[in-house]
Amino acid sequence: MWYWTKVLFLIFVGAIVVWAAYEFITFPNIAKLRTENPTTSSMIEFRIAEAQAAGQEPKKYMVWQPIEQISPNLQRAVLAGEDGRFFEHNGFDWEAIDAAWQEAQKEGEKEAKAEGDYDPNDWIPPMPSFKRGASTITQQLAKNLYLSEERSFFRKGREAAITYFIERDLSKKRIMELYLNIIEWGDGIYGAEAAARTYFKKSASSLTAQEAAYLSAMIPSPLNVFNPKKNPKRVVRRQKVILRGMNYVKLAY
Repeated sequence: MWYWTKVLFLIFVGAIVVWAAYEFITFPNIAKLRTENPTTSSMIEFRIAEAQAAGQEPKKYMVWQPIEQISPNLQRAVLAGEDGRFFEHNGFDWEAIDAAWQEAQKEGEKEAKAEGDYDPNDWIPPMPSFKRGASTITQQLAKNLYLSEERSFFRKGREAAITYFIERDLSKKRIMELYLNIIEWGDGIYGAEAAARTYFKKSASSLTAQEAAYLSAMIPSPLNVFNPKKNPKRVVRRQKVILRGMNYVKLAY
């Protein structure tokens, strides 16, 4: 019995060592982002592969712009819509994460009761869906740049590690610049400049507060929930909320 326990323990330790080695070898070089502008991302490559699998021609419209040439209106609108505590946290907004977890628990309990599968003495809440939007801008950057679309503890752990190093190695200004240049703003549309040209026929440097709030409103789901062609009223409702929030956002680079 002791022999097999020892064998299993060694196998477990070996697996941990292999996993750690893999993580070390494949971990992205965050420091190079200080000076290098990425030309693609995990999200972009996923969309390209998705289109190819469907027999479609992949789309990619991306025009890099330094943050000085991106309207402060858009920067403030994105902060109002996605991460109001951006300048205060170190990559993780624990208050928002806790709120999302509490909300997910309530949703899970409600679903379990509706399905007749709820026992208060023996009930484990599901993994939170984070529908409330707990991810910070830094976490979103880590996910979009380097990670797959799968949802798992493993991916969340890797996201947390990358988020930590992004916050450690890059300034807030650089994080925002990277974020605004790679995020998805529609089918094949990536970054603020491409979005501004597509939706408003102008440069990102010239966006008004209303236009910036409109683009910010799309960020959580530009292909579906907040797609202006599919759900224009939803986008406008969120735009109005963001416009109000922009009055309380200051850029502190």
